[in-house]
Amino acid sequence: MNNLVIFGAQGYALGTCKAIKTVYPDKHISCFLVSKVGGLNAEVLDGISVRELEPFSKSLSDEEKNKIEIIIATPENIQSEIEELLDGYGLTNHSRLTSAKWDELMSIFHSKLGLFKPLDRLEYKQDKKDGFKEDSIRILMAKFYKDKVLNEKFDLPDYMIPIQVGAELTDIRVADVLDNQGDNISKKNVNYCETTALYWMWKNVLEKDADNKTVYYGLAQYRRMFRFTDEDLLRISQNDVDVILPYPMPYEPDINAHHNRYLKENDWNAMFMALRELHPDYAEAFETLLKQQFMYNYNVILAKKEVLRDYCAWLFPVLERTEELSVPKGSERADRYIGYMAETLETLYFMYNRDKLKIVHTGCKLFS
Repeated sequence: MNNLVIFGAQGYALGTCKAIKTVYPDKHISCFLVSKVGGLNAEVLDGISVRELEPFSKSLSDEEKNKIEIIIATPENIQSEIEELLDGYGLTNHSRLTSAKWDELMSIFHSKLGLFKPLDRLEYKQDKKDGFKEDSIRILMAKFYKDKVLNEKFDLPDYMIPIQVGAELTDIRVADVLDNQGDNISKKNVNYCETTALYWMWKNVLEKDADNKTVYYGLAQYRRMFRFTDEDLLRISQNDVDVILPYPMPYEPDINAHHNRYLKENDWNAMFMALRELHPDYAEAFETLLKQQFMYNYNVILAKKEVLRDYCAWLFPVLERTEELSVPKGSERADRYIGYMAETLETLYFMYNRDKLKIVHTGCKLFS
């Protein structure tokens, strides 16, 4: 990796760059590479230039191309396409940073960084009698009737339960559990995305506490879910972990970049107003939080049921008030903006409470 290039210019690539600089300080990253500069792609990341593939390739001799190692740091579902693109330009010395390799890199990186504790760094005893019990975890996997069929085949663990989100909006059924049963906001799925499943779980499971054996409840997505080994499950139970979250994604210059990309300023202001009304202490802390780079994406979470219940009781009134203050109101639109806000609010809530809760982090498998 003497002459290392990172293909990609979003959070996945930026995180890769920061990790390599920290874990392998002797490695030199010459540039980021993208198919086209502009749009959502920055021109500079972490002080390193972002270059466009075609002119970059033309500037190199065949000998120079052979000396360059390219790490493809993008979501897995487009990595094969990028490989073909690079091969077409004679840049054949490349490797994929799969989600499994990303997890390994993030574990080392965050262990050194010391801010976001990795789950796989916790000690555990394989033969301990109070080990993991299958019925102690329940994770709802949000599915939508328009989801594309996955290219990868996999078996869901017994603790993962598919739930159809937005079930109120269609007669098509893709799961046995529906988010329009009982107390629900299923019809709001066009704005709330996968969090309609979280709301359903809060109102119909967590508040009723119907299953006393279950210690941890969580939410995953059809294409994004935690990658837990048997050892990880033992670590969770034996270390009395409160919350498991995905490794946070970095944004530059800070996490304000996320809302600038996905949310209108008026909607963002409405959320801030809702926070000031309902939780002024969080609103005050938010100003500082927004100036740091790391954010939890995907609305994927696993937590003790009482922790998740408290989080939901905090989160959904803020989102509901944001809907009321938005122009146009949430009931008059369908643009997923509440789902994006929930990611930012999840970041706020758990970073604000990081000293009160035992929070650990692990990787997410992104299925294609």
